[in-house]
Amino acid sequence: MRRATLPALGAALLLAACGDATLRQSSSAPRAGFASVEAGSRKALGSAPAWHLSAAEIEANASRVHALINGKTISADTAVQVALINNRALQADFADLGLSSAELWEAAMGPVPSVRVSVSGLADDVSRSLEATLIQSLLDLATTRSRTEIAAIRFRQAELAALSETIALAIETRRAWIEAVGAFEAAALIGQAQGTADAGSELAAQLGRTGAMSKADQAREHAFTAELAGERSAARLEAQLSKDRLMRLMGLWGSDTTVYVPDALPSLPGRPRASADIERMALANRVDLAAGKLELQAVALDYKLSGETRMISDVALAAGLELERADDETERSPVLEVDFEIPLYDTAGLVSKRGQMAYLQAASMLAQTAVDARAEARMAYRAVTGRHAVARHWRDEVMPLRRQIDEEALLSYNGMLTSTFELLEDAREGLDARLSTAEAKRDYWLAETDVTAGIWGGGDVGASSEEEDEE
Repeated sequence: MRRATLPALGAALLLAACGDATLRQSSSAPRAGFASVEAGSRKALGSAPAWHLSAAEIEANASRVHALINGKTISADTAVQVALINNRALQADFADLGLSSAELWEAAMGPVPSVRVSVSGLADDVSRSLEATLIQSLLDLATTRSRTEIAAIRFRQAELAALSETIALAIETRRAWIEAVGAFEAAALIGQAQGTADAGSELAAQLGRTGAMSKADQAREHAFTAELAGERSAARLEAQLSKDRLMRLMGLWGSDTTVYVPDALPSLPGRPRASADIERMALANRVDLAAGKLELQAVALDYKLSGETRMISDVALAAGLELERADDETERSPVLEVDFEIPLYDTAGLVSKRGQMAYLQAASMLAQTAVDARAEARMAYRAVTGRHAVARHWRDEVMPLRRQIDEEALLSYNGMLTSTFELLEDAREGLDARLSTAEAKRDYWLAETDVTAGIWGGGDVGASSEEEDEE
């Protein structure tokens, strides 16, 4: 007797092959998900990162970076561009995105069947048995779609995480460039005053030798010159350290660090580059808010899946064809075995409570993130408008008065109405004003960088101000 029908085996194979073809295709791409990171980066920053997947691409990128920066004075935009294509930590973040795409690819392929084959028989018996059994988890088959949906959400979160790291690196690099240029500007201002101080110290020494100046007055002049030299050395050191931090963020080392930054920060714009509608912009664009919304979906799907399967911890399907040969006759019979393992207690209440608490936790965290986003956006707007007003005050009010004082002091000195040391004293006060003006300008540009962080996330708004307060 022969029976060749294999309904159970065919059904199992059909279910096992029912993965999502579209997701399989998209998630198996070498740079799956990177297109959205590039688009988001261009929208937020005006430039896009690069993801290098081979030694040839890394070598080509090194040549590109060398051409961009070697021996050149770089702008903030160039520094950010180089960081986005050359920072190795960012490349590691993109590798995390690749790992997430592999997990989505695996989920989209659906359950992978396993085959068990055994051969048995007796030495003195002509009976031979060949059993091929296809084993597939019914639980996996029943929940394939839900698990794929969860994996797709996690993959989207990985895309947002990569975008967040990209924005954060760009913001940190721009801040480092501003701080480095600001430090070099301050060092240059102190250097300009150093020449005047040296001249005053030499004059004091000459007057002391003639007896025209007391030792106490000479010491005051020498002390000021020495203090200024110390400040200049400290300013130069800070400028170099700031530049080194910038080089690190740009991924530069060795001969590639032959890079220069401008001697002074750009002038203030006519008005702050920020919008009063910044809160709405933050709620519409913040990467962390988008990730929080996805987390809510993932939690809901995860516990819906747990609720569907809470009464069955394991379900297995054994479907196949058993062939038995006795003498010259072959018997074929389909085999179908389904095993259920039921827990000793009903976990419906436990799963339901866990799901409820996890969802409430995610919802509360999202709500707080939204509150923080709005507050950070407001802080960024107030900081950039306030810093612009302060910097403008120093530039338009204080510095014109200082220049007038310097001009009048020089006229008095030329008319022999004031002494050399009175002229030097005015120069000292003028240095303080110039340093304060440069510092206010630097603070404005840092605040403007915080506006990007307030709208898109990826940075700690107000971090620069807090660090200055601690100092």
